[in-house]
Amino acid sequence: MKFEAFGANETNRLSRRQVLGRLLVGGAAACALPSLAHAQVRLDITRGVVEPIPIAVSPFAGDDPGLRDTGLAVAELVTANLERSGLFRVIDRRAYIQDPEALRETPRFAEWRPINAQALVTGVVSRPAGGDRLGIEFRLWDVFSGSQLRGVRFDLGSGGWRRTGHQISDAVYERLTGEPGYFDTKIVYVSQTGPKTRRIKRLAIMDQDGHDHRFLTDGGDLVLTPQIAPNGRRIAYFVLRTPNPRIMLMDLASGRSNELGQFSGMSFTPRFAPDGDQMLLTIAEGGKSDIFAFDPAARRTTQLTRTGAIDTSPSYSPDGARIVFNSDRGGSPHLYTMNRDGSNVQRISFERGQYGSPAWSPRGDMIAFTRITGGFFHIGVMEPNGANERLITRSAFDESPSWAPNGRHIVFTREERERDRTRLFTIDSTGHNLREVATPLDASDPAWSGLLP
Repeated sequence: MKFEAFGANETNRLSRRQVLGRLLVGGAAACALPSLAHAQVRLDITRGVVEPIPIAVSPFAGDDPGLRDTGLAVAELVTANLERSGLFRVIDRRAYIQDPEALRETPRFAEWRPINAQALVTGVVSRPAGGDRLGIEFRLWDVFSGSQLRGVRFDLGSGGWRRTGHQISDAVYERLTGEPGYFDTKIVYVSQTGPKTRRIKRLAIMDQDGHDHRFLTDGGDLVLTPQIAPNGRRIAYFVLRTPNPRIMLMDLASGRSNELGQFSGMSFTPRFAPDGDQMLLTIAEGGKSDIFAFDPAARRTTQLTRTGAIDTSPSYSPDGARIVFNSDRGGSPHLYTMNRDGSNVQRISFERGQYGSPAWSPRGDMIAFTRITGGFFHIGVMEPNGANERLITRSAFDESPSWAPNGRHIVFTREERERDRTRLFTIDSTGHNLREVATPLDASDPAWSGLLP
């Protein structure tokens, strides 16, 4: 897939005094900020947005009915992505005055201001003469200033429009929020079916919006805790196989899996390093478990913890310099950090309850975790030194948080016991915008990929 930017008017972004919307400050809504009537549209989402930015997404124009159908599908995908982020409110298309064909050229901005569209997405789907490939171009407009904020053209095969829609969504999200997008990503997870006493668990993968779903294993083995490599090409996962449980490594292109290595005890909870070359894993033996670093190329294992306690669930910081993990060395499960060589261990959780499944944010500014307290399970976040701990969910059973690559959204498992269902949900790190991710069967153990190469 080739793409290029065109005609983009990349002028200076807004200052913080011109931020759109209302921000949460200490849990209370701040007062409204100045009008954007004479400023470029940009959203500041430092503290969580109360009022999403109103944006119009027009169906893309096309020269024949088939191309127009593709243009409508791309626009609907972009609409769904932006609305699901919680940061945008897409205006109903019935309010649009200009049709897609009229929007091939510069929009008549005076016709978009009355419906309060502060930004506008337009596009064209074309087919080169005599070819079977598609060209999809989009433009992002600031309605108030009447200027183009971004423009990109993608050249792709006829079946690739869905990924292009995710890439367009990322471009719009990044240009208007100042943060990287997260739509062109995958989620790998464990699909579950059957009675609880004979549960069939299969590895599955899908786009972050639940589309393009496929199963990766046949259910012959019980699989748990999958992790996807930073480049999105390999998956490490735990197989509870009798008599020897093991960690497997799957190549997504070929679908083939191989055992990661032979270890002295039961190995589980594999985690990739940010560079994708090294891994962390837990090895249990003799009633305790320790964390090890593993170099798959050299087949070399290095022990990082040696306390006689249960040390598990390691996760690298985004620079690879630190590791957060779970340990009961203090008497009950809490969170600790250490250097990548196992030195300088520091406890970072101190509240009542039990902590587990820590995950370091790709931005490096927060650690997500599960905490059991007061008879409920919570997903929480804290700074890497343990400061500013906040619980952002509460239910009978929430666990296994995993970050989107932009470090804003979290996917996790929720068991709805009254409905006898286990599902995946996403939530903003501020504790807002809780949404279910649709899966064909029960789901658990999610892991979010980085942006696809």
